[in-house]
Amino acid sequence: MAFLEKNIAPEMQIEANGPDHLCLSLSGDWTVNTVGDAEQEIANLQLGGDRPTSIDVSRIEHLDTSGAWLIHRTRGRLEFEGRKVELKGVSPVRQTLFEEIEKHHPPGWKPDRQRFSILGFLETTGRQMVDVGKDGLAMLHILGSLGLVLSTVLLQPKRLRGISIAVQFDRSCVGGVPIVALMSFLIGAIISQQGGFYLRQFGADIFVVDLAGILVLREIGVILTAIMVAGRSGSAFTAELGAMRMQEEVDALHVIGLSVTEVLVLPRILALMIALPILTFIADISALLGSGLVTWAYLDIPPAAFLTQLQAAITVQTLAVGLVKAPFMALIVGLIACVEGLKVEGSSESLGRHTTMSVVKAIFLVIVVDGMFAIFFAAIGV
Repeated sequence: MAFLEKNIAPEMQIEANGPDHLCLSLSGDWTVNTVGDAEQEIANLQLGGDRPTSIDVSRIEHLDTSGAWLIHRTRGRLEFEGRKVELKGVSPVRQTLFEEIEKHHPPGWKPDRQRFSILGFLETTGRQMVDVGKDGLAMLHILGSLGLVLSTVLLQPKRLRGISIAVQFDRSCVGGVPIVALMSFLIGAIISQQGGFYLRQFGADIFVVDLAGILVLREIGVILTAIMVAGRSGSAFTAELGAMRMQEEVDALHVIGLSVTEVLVLPRILALMIALPILTFIADISALLGSGLVTWAYLDIPPAAFLTQLQAAITVQTLAVGLVKAPFMALIVGLIACVEGLKVEGSSESLGRHTTMSVVKAIFLVIVVDGMFAIFFAAIGV
């Protein structure tokens, strides 16, 4: 029976095919049963110079995955030394085995995270900073490409994809109105209830209107809307582009000569930059409506008094401060969503990871941008 046959020891012989070429001839059994002997043969291998080398496997009696992996690893080591290496005498069956091994590589090294160490912490921090730098470069690349495409569209308006922008606007703005309005209504009601609870102790109930009006119009309305858009539309953009990457549709656009930025990125970002100011205004109105109802029911401030006090507390400039931030936050959310979507690889795990990272990064940068705007407006006295 086959499994009772004695294994033939693996051997490697170096043969010279002319002055400029070496042939490494393999024989015997290269299987899991002889892997120890094969390792020893490879360890004793000494090839001088960097002449082109061929590995002849035609004399091998039996070959399995273990032996094929050793041959593949030996070939890689010789190529790393600067040689040009090719396989000879490979039958169709063995060629399939070698091709499958070529597709599978061991996972990359990962540091041991079980025990805390200063060096490990510094290494992890360094790797994360490198990733942050790469993300920044990717965003700058998309931003530069976006600027180039915009200049082209301004010179040739027919290249602007109006239907794509309208479709993305419908998904980002029209579809998001109910959830944005509801969340803002509740936030405005909570602000007035909590503010009224504490201000009532000092007999300053009426100033709840000032608190809600200024806070909603300047900060809460736009930042809450941007966060909801990042979680709703930003994640959708990343998932859509990621799915297109997985199905090689993005590569197909490159092949037929179309710009990915012009076809996929520009319509989404323009639609988002138009949608977010509109959603912010709707969020402001909804929050003030919720605040007015709560002050009427909880603090006995009638709507007429609420509107009078609100008119005295806010100006058009107060509304403009919040609306000015919206396009910039939309640009940040759109850029991050598109960058993460185009980074998706060919697995569902990669798609889920990049979609999650898109939402997290967008929310973080939205808050950072809001803080920068607050410092800027404070510096110019607005």
